[in-house]
This record gives sequence, structure tokens and C-alpha cells, in this order.
Amino acid sequence: MKEKKMRNLSEEIIDKYLTGKCSQEELIEVNAWMNESEENACQLFRMEEVFHLGKFDTYADEQRMANAEKRLYRKLEQEKKKKDKVLYMHRWMKYAAIIVVALLMGGGAGYWFYNQTEHQMLVAVANEGIVKEVVLPDGTKVWLNNAATLKYPREFSEKERNVYLDGEAYFEVTKNRHKPFTVESDAMRVRVLGTTFNFKCDKRCRIAEATLIEGEIEVKGNKDEGQIVLAPGQRAELNRNSGRLTVKQVDAKLDAVWRDNLIPFNKANIFTITKALERFYDVKIILSPDIRSDKTYSGVLKKKATIESVLKSLQNSIPIEYKIVGNNIFISSDKK
Repeated sequence: MKEKKMRNLSEEIIDKYLTGKCSQEELIEVNAWMNESEENACQLFRMEEVFHLGKFDTYADEQRMANAEKRLYRKLEQEKKKKDKVLYMHRWMKYAAIIVVALLMGGGAGYWFYNQTEHQMLVAVANEGIVKEVVLPDGTKVWLNNAATLKYPREFSEKERNVYLDGEAYFEVTKNRHKPFTVESDAMRVRVLGTTFNFKCDKRCRIAEATLIEGEIEVKGNKDEGQIVLAPGQRAELNRNSGRLTVKQVDAKLDAVWRDNLIPFNKANIFTITKALERFYDVKIILSPDIRSDKTYSGVLKKKATIESVLKSLQNSIPIEYKIVGNNIFISSDKK
């Protein structure tokens, strides 16, 4: 059977694609051309890389380019299984630029720019294991934790300030009662006028949560799972599976200690300390029944590269033994 070939894409369509101005019909044409061969897909990907990297006046080495390309194709393979393949594949081609730029900005967060019909959007991406501070157009400060992604407009509109988060971030929102600030995610959203809070909504986690440190926030599930107004020291948790939205009284500051790479404790017992370590390192800690809960400890633990390094430091103050099995940590009393 003779292989069907398409003509090359016109420069006009390529330009529209790179600047995000393609019509749906033109996008279908681009997608069809890209699917015709791996060579076409690779060529378009390289064009987009050059286009976006040119804005930063820097270049990637071959290994970084290869890594970014592999990630792109993995995403494309997943998206082929979905019904609305055209629109999703276009979106993942766009996100390829984020991956490449994030790799280049080795010290913290990468930024990706693209034009939309209404306004220009920016995306900040924190590198793996890095806490990165971002200042928004209104002066709001955001700290992104461990590969979190924040999307926000170059300029906020006259009536509202909307941003989108995937992952965990700590917000210090500039007060403006005439222009509410809203953080959206794929599970729930937080609406504020000016306050300090921690918001965590990772697609890999079953629970999405918002913890209020100062001020007042309104939390609502994206599927009408309820609406809750939090007071300082409260955490709203949304269970993605059950759709249940609940409120807990917590030590709110412990939920955000990752921002300073420090874990401060004031008369805390082993249970409080291990709960903070679970959040900090995304692990599960199981305590043996022989662990004493009546003893308390005060001090500061500094974040280290691995949870094992922290546990070794902890052994200098608390008589414990530990065993690490995958993502689980078993802690018992040191009986020496």
C-alpha cells in the first residue's frame, strides 16, 4: 500500500501555532501533519524549542534536549488514548516548552510565556527539590515547593486576581478588598482578599488541602463539594474519592515549614515531630508501641537531602532506631 504524504505546513500556520493563534481547523491540520511521522513531530518540537528558548537568549545541550523530547513523547502517547486528542496534544506540545525551560533555569524556577487571545500568561515551575519564590504582578509572594507549577497572567484584570496551581505553594497575598484573589486547582479553589495560607493540590495525592495561617479564606470544591470559610489554624481537606470536604484544627505553621527549609519544634513530642517529617518528605512513618509520648523536645531541624539524614540528626536528641522500607519508615525506641 502506498504511503499517503501531506504537503509541508505553511510558514503562516507554523507561526500561528508557535504564538498560540491557530484556529481549531488549523490546529487539526498541524496535528494531522505531526502524526504522519515521528520526523514531523520531532521537527515541530524543535521549532517550538527554538522559538521559546530564543526568548531567554540561552541554549540547551543535546542531553537536555533529548530528555525533554522523551518526556514530550511519553505525554503524547498518553494523550492519544483520549477522545479529544487534538486539543490535548496541542496542550502537551505547549507544556514541552515548560519542561525545557525548567531544565535550563537550574537555580530554581523556569518561566514559560505564551500568548492567549485575551492576555499573556506566565508559568513558573520549581525544580525538583527546590523551594522557589515568585512575586506576582500585584506584589503577592508565592513560594513553590518541590516541582510545583503556578500559572498566572502577566497583568491581573481590573476585577479579579486568578492563578492556577498544581502542587504545593505558600501564599502571602497582597490585600485588595476590591479585587479578590483566587487560587484554582484541579480539585478545589481558595478565594481570599488578603491573607497567608498554604495550599496543596497534587494530582498524585488523594487529598487536596488548604491551611490558613493568617486572615480568612473561602474554600470550595470544584464539583460543588461544599463551601467552608476557614479561621487561622484550620485546615480544609477535600477527599477526591469520596468528595468529602472537612475541617481540622492544626498547627498551621507546621504545614508551611518547608518554605524556610527548617522544621521548628517547641515542646513537641515524637508524634508531632514525625507528622511534620511526613509532610516535609512525603513519607509514611509508623511508630512502634514502645515509643514514649510523654517526652517533649524543642529546637530546629534543618532540611537535608534525604529523610535518612534527618533521622540520623534526630538520633542525637531522641533515643530511636529506624528502618526504611521503600516509602515507609518504622521507628522504635533505642533500647541500648
